Parts: sequence; structure tokens; C-alpha cells
Amino acid sequence: MQLAPGVHVAITDRHGGVSVPPYGSRNLGGMVGDDPAAVRANRAGVAAELGVRAVVFMRQVHSAEVAYVSEPFGDDPPPLDGVFTTEPKLALASLGADCPAVLVADPVARMVGAAHSGRPGTEAGIATVLVEAMAAKDALPERMVALIGPGACGRCYEVPADLRGRVASKVPQTWSTTSWGTPALDLRAGIEAQLRAAGLADVRHDARCTIESQELYSHRREQPGGRFAGIVWLA
Repeated sequence: MQLAPGVHVAITDRHGGVSVPPYGSRNLGGMVGDDPAAVRANRAGVAAELGVRAVVFMRQVHSAEVAYVSEPFGDDPPPLDGVFTTEPKLALASLGADCPAVLVADPVARMVGAAHSGRPGTEAGIATVLVEAMAAKDALPERMVALIGPGACGRCYEVPADLRGRVASKVPQTWSTTSWGTPALDLRAGIEAQLRAAGLADVRHDARCTIESQELYSHRREQPGGRFAGIVWLA
């Protein structure tokens, strides 16, 4: 899918890979207990399918750390939750299984970024940090386009009341209630508010809820389980 001129995004699903249950079949996560050889094969298959020269995978730790990349990290990526690049055909991946990916592009500056924005990352403002890091390299927020990927929706993501209150005290738009009337968080609403506050006018959503969508992995629905990815790259 084209996010902007010269910028492509993709959201993988759980089908088309080689992992066996409970990770079947296109698990891209290397830290969930799956056979490493299967994960490598799945990742190589995604790169080939997208027609990119490589895909950058992070060691996601729910931080607000962001780095510029020009090559994949290899077998021992540093702990961080956001990456950005100006390299064509170098795809950037954010893994998830309820945590939304944030995929950002400035098509004029020819720069793209990806962040993993789970509950701690949203609370810490990883999306804002990514936009600011890209802006420091000559991208302009007002030119940026963003896609917020699938995640646990605000009608399903149940949390304790004190946790909802703490997160909403920092990101008010995350305050939500489940469809059955208990405290919840709407991370995607919070992420969108952060992106708009950072200067973005064009913020889009893949509105699928991971808990409800069987074609996607969900940590809340199935443990152990795999990880899908939101991916962005320059043509």
C-alpha cells in the first residue's frame, strides 16, 4: 500500500510462513520462543515479498529510544523502539501482537520512520520522539504522513482503574471503557493525539483490533504466540 508518493507500507498477518503452532505460521518475532530458523525464514520471505533489500528489526523494550539506521542491526539489535532512515528499499519494521505500530513518512525529505507504541511507549511518547528525531534530520512534521497500525482497541483493552488513570493523566485521549463497562485504554487515540500535537495533519489508521482479528497475533488472546509487523519503506 502506498502511504505517500514514493513511500510504501505493509501490515503482515499470521499466514504464509513456516512456523508451527502455536506460532503458525508467519511469526516475525525473535523473542517469543519460536524456532530461530523459522523466524529467519519468515523474515526473509517478507523481504522477498516486499521487494526490499533488507528489513530492520528492533529489540523492542517499550522505551522511548529512537535511532537512525542505514543497515539492519544483525543478530544483536540494540534495545530501542523507534528507527528512521533515508535509505531506499531499506524497510523498517515494528513488531506487535496488541501494541500498535506507528509508521511515519516525509515524502519530500525522503525519510521514513517506524515505532513500537505499546502502553509504556505511548505513556513515554515514543511517537513524539520519533517525529522530533526525524525533524532534527530535516523532515518537517507538517509534511509527514502517519499510519497507526492494528492494536488492541479501546473497547477490548481492559486494564486496572489505577493504570487507566495514570496513563490518561499523561495522555488523556487514552481513557476508555470496555464494551462490558470496565476500565480500558485506547492507545491508538492517544497516539493520534500525540502525532497531531507534534504537527502532523495526516494521520491514518488500520482500525483492526488485534484481540478481535483472528488473522493477526494477539498477546492477550493467545499465549504463547507470534508477532506480526507494520513495515514502511522508501521506493
